[in-house]
Amino acid sequence: MAATEHALEITRVAAQAASDKLAVDIVGRDVSEQLAIADTFLIVSGRGERQVGAIVDAIEDALLDVGEHTLRREGHGANRWVLLDYGDLVVHVFHIEDRASYGLERLWRDCPELQLPVIDHEEGAS
Repeated sequence: MAATEHALEITRVAAQAASDKLAVDIVGRDVSEQLAIADTFLIVSGRGERQVGAIVDAIEDALLDVGEHTLRREGHGANRWVLLDYGDLVVHVFHIEDRASYGLERLWRDCPELQLPVIDHEEGAS
């Protein structure tokens, strides 16, 4: 069973919002075969705590504009790793320095990567 069209659409909306805030290393995964709790994961990074917060705010605003409400949010205070749960979609927004240590990409590497229409801003760019 593949991710639903609804999950794919809200993942695209969230990815575009992250891209608009200059997020880096934007990766979407179809986790529907491995998880019963979500269809898709979106993993993105920001270069600092302020940017992570701005990315989170942009994603929440964009998804609210299409009628999606955050079911659960964790980690927003420190802005090092913020998790946004939308049921079908779980968004992980990492501080760029913390992302590698958690290794979500390694954990979910067997899940199909989603094609997302976003600009991926290079990690080294300023």
